[in-house]
Amino acid sequence: MIILNKVYKSFNSYKALQNLSLEVASGEIYGLLGANGAGKSTTLNLILGFLKPDQGVISISNSQKINLDEVGYIPENVNLYSYLTGLENLDYFCKLSGFKYDRNKLSKFLDDCGLQRIAHDKKISSYSKGMRQKVGIAIAYAKKAKVYLLDEPASGLDPLSSNELSEILKQLSANGASILMASHDLFRVRESCHKIGILKNGTLLKEMKSSEVSPQELESIYIKFMKN
Repeated sequence: MIILNKVYKSFNSYKALQNLSLEVASGEIYGLLGANGAGKSTTLNLILGFLKPDQGVISISNSQKINLDEVGYIPENVNLYSYLTGLENLDYFCKLSGFKYDRNKLSKFLDDCGLQRIAHDKKISSYSKGMRQKVGIAIAYAKKAKVYLLDEPASGLDPLSSNELSEILKQLSANGASILMASHDLFRVRESCHKIGILKNGTLLKEMKSSEVSPQELESIYIKFMKN
């Protein structure tokens, strides 16, 4: 579970977040929609403990003490070791988190996250952005976390891989994980998430259930808020 209660965050005179309250239950995928500068990445960095709120309370799994072992984080630009292969990177980051898998299991994680088997033993330096993103998703996936935070996770992914990402998220949520995905991709959020929030200038303007809005309705609502 992820809970933010009346959270404020400023950088000098710039108000990045204002009175932000939201909740992501166990087994739920929450899509936080907003344009660049809306405060989405600031929200994730606060949950991760990289930043501290000026006011308000943030808790994960009913604890205000952030335990990163419980969190799987997928940034927009995944940082990997270019001189290692995709498989070697996955193995390394799994071991850092205390997980040791055999080669077959590691390859299965990469398979599940949409990376072609032929690429598993190629160096990251030869990968496209989308391929690196898939390794990053596999690293979080293999961690078996209770909470997943995703910052524009579909960036650089082709439509097939983006759909595979949605299926992975749904599988994780079905296993009880709480997932918060920050994005400006209306279609992917609508297809992946149970609940949607629209963030603008650090303020949460609206929340809705994805099952209660069509893709066209969501687009209309989003554009209306962005224009006003």
